[in-house]
Amino acid sequence: MNSRPLTLWVKICGLTTSEAVEAAMAAGADAIGFVFAESARRVDTSAACRLARAARGKVPCVAVMRHPAQSQVDEIITGFRPDILQSDAQDLERLALPRKIERLPVLRTWRVGETLPPRLLFEGSVSGAGQVCDWRAACTVARRAQLVLAGGLDPDNVAAAIAAVRPFGVDVSSGVESRLGIKDPEAITRFVAAARAARPASLEER
Repeated sequence: MNSRPLTLWVKICGLTTSEAVEAAMAAGADAIGFVFAESARRVDTSAACRLARAARGKVPCVAVMRHPAQSQVDEIITGFRPDILQSDAQDLERLALPRKIERLPVLRTWRVGETLPPRLLFEGSVSGAGQVCDWRAACTVARRAQLVLAGGLDPDNVAAAIAAVRPFGVDVSSGVESRLGIKDPEAITRFVAAARAARPASLEER
């Protein structure tokens, strides 16, 4: 997740099929996410490893958690070997990461009222609900930190979201699904294309 001037970071999250992984890679996504928290998109470590196999070394694989036990984190880190670890900011404060990977990049899901980290995922009060968050509030936060915008994004509204918020990146899950928990490869392609097309107008004045 290194900073790249004038480049919008795009993550496709909640992948559960090899077709979705292939579509995200072909579309040029910057990262793909696998959900280990309670969700219709939840995968176990073995399934995540199988799905991520084609992406290793090509696209960063994100382990997405929420309020995990330390034992679950240890299992995911050892068994899945994520490139990026994502969880609520308060979770990451209390977790002990193994020393050998203590520099593992993390993406903190930020909630209003918490200390603002340098980079964060902004999605509103509820994760995975597919609800559009407060873009005005997100815009305010985006002036102070590298904000990855999530919550209710889809191929039809991502350009407007980028124009309104001017985020560091965008993250989509339910907005590119054909049915609950199953991604639509065509929608993934459309989402990434729409985000890329919106990039110059929203970021060029930063």
